[in-house]
Amino acid sequence: MRSKTIKSGLERVPHRALLYATGIPQTEMDKPFIGVATSFTDLIPGHIGMRDLERFIEKGVHTGGGYPFFFGIPGICDGIAMGHKGMHYSLASRELIADMVETIAEAHRLDGLVLLTNCDKITPGMLMAAARLNIPSIVVTAGPMISGHHRGRRLNLTSDTFEAVGKFKKGLIDQAELQTLEVCACPGAGSCQGMYTANTMACVTESLGMSLPGCATVPAVMAQKRRIAFASGQRIVELVKKNITPSKILTPEAFHNAITVDLALGGSTNTALHIPAIAHEAGVKLPLETFDHIARRTPHIASMIPSGPHYMEDLDHAGGIPAVLKQLKELLKPNPTVSGKDVLAIADAAVVMDSEVIRPMAKAYHKQGGIAILKGNLAPQGSVVKQTAVSKNMMKFEGTAKVYDSEEAGMKAILAGEIKAGDVVVIRYEGPKGGPGMREMLSPTSAIAGMGLTESVALITDGRFSGGTRGPCIGHVSPEAMEGGPIALIRDGDRIRIDIAKRTVDLLVSDADLAKRRAAWKKPQPKIKKGWLSRYAQMVSSAGTGAVMNGE
Repeated sequence: MRSKTIKSGLERVPHRALLYATGIPQTEMDKPFIGVATSFTDLIPGHIGMRDLERFIEKGVHTGGGYPFFFGIPGICDGIAMGHKGMHYSLASRELIADMVETIAEAHRLDGLVLLTNCDKITPGMLMAAARLNIPSIVVTAGPMISGHHRGRRLNLTSDTFEAVGKFKKGLIDQAELQTLEVCACPGAGSCQGMYTANTMACVTESLGMSLPGCATVPAVMAQKRRIAFASGQRIVELVKKNITPSKILTPEAFHNAITVDLALGGSTNTALHIPAIAHEAGVKLPLETFDHIARRTPHIASMIPSGPHYMEDLDHAGGIPAVLKQLKELLKPNPTVSGKDVLAIADAAVVMDSEVIRPMAKAYHKQGGIAILKGNLAPQGSVVKQTAVSKNMMKFEGTAKVYDSEEAGMKAILAGEIKAGDVVVIRYEGPKGGPGMREMLSPTSAIAGMGLTESVALITDGRFSGGTRGPCIGHVSPEAMEGGPIALIRDGDRIRIDIAKRTVDLLVSDADLAKRRAAWKKPQPKIKKGWLSRYAQMVSSAGTGAVMNGE
């Protein structure tokens, strides 16, 4: 055991003295030391229920024959951080989370880790740490929120709050309705109700084999979530005893399976950042184009909020990720999981309870998976669109550029009614370096949707989108504007052509004109010049490579 480094031998008398000061009984000293990295906080709805799950993880570790030590990991709620300076910190926090888990696990020589997580950047950050450390690890995602209710209909965060802003601005709802929605849309603990980034990453985690079957979809408030937490605490001790490390699970086959499930669910475009970053830590090569290769042969079999009718609770009732694996089995590759079962065995044992929520591949909602990778002279290194959230009429679109150098400027123009049918809204200098931190654009995209413009307006950015985004919204444009990418050269009035079926996005300006603009372009001053974000901007790579930190 790694922990023998701090608890065995004559020279470790002072170390043992300090450990005894924590209250550990002498009878427990020879047991595996299990770190429980908990991201509990009062600030995030997806995390407020974790105190309860901590208790059951602790019970499970003790039952399994280990001794648990809890340590805290911070988290950011992307919804609360959205639309202001706070969103600069969200993606960057992923790196801090990975570094913090690494730091504690290495400094205290922990034998194994239970990673208690839920929301957008916390889950990938913890998975990155597990891959980097390569010590036995298991992930517990705290579960999705149940739907809100109002006047006989179910509510969710995106459609009923973010998009409600645009509806109110256009006069489609009144002040009383707006206030009711903001109180009722999110009824309690859990990650937001649809296939947004948090729940997409929970599904990815289970599909990778890093959490127990059923963990991703069981709602936060259910007793079954407690049982999964308990079983995960038990299981980590067994993983330590058998030395089953993440490198034995996070194989190329695991990433293939996870991307397949992600695309079949129509998950958040943020996975095009997070899955490559986890693969990077695991030493698995995963170019951005992999998403497109898999998407072309993976049908979209679950139509989830925000682009479809079904909620996470529906997916759970239909059989959860095991049932999704069952429907996709012929596309999957054998691979071990933390449960001790191969992913194909989990698929075989699953039961599809509702074949409308989780359709067979022959009756898929779309023939291709959720994400498409577009390239062209506007995005030579790639860009990302959630194609299953785009209507058939907008899969091919040509429009006139209206260019803004920040999210705030773009949002102001949208709410002022400056955006008309036929426009392509371009929001730039919001990439990993330029943002810095590659802010999500849920406020602008939701305002466009709420104002009824998703069938006539496109949005392009070197920033990124929330899993709640729908419509022809193209993000992750690489190279980003701050690197002098072509998006920095766009001018008001330029024509832009998007063809999702052909995987192209092009600025209809001659090479000669672009060369003149490039020669005249000057790199702007950084938006943030001090603190952690200034260092992050200097070290982060492009979105096309997962926005990982250079120099690793």
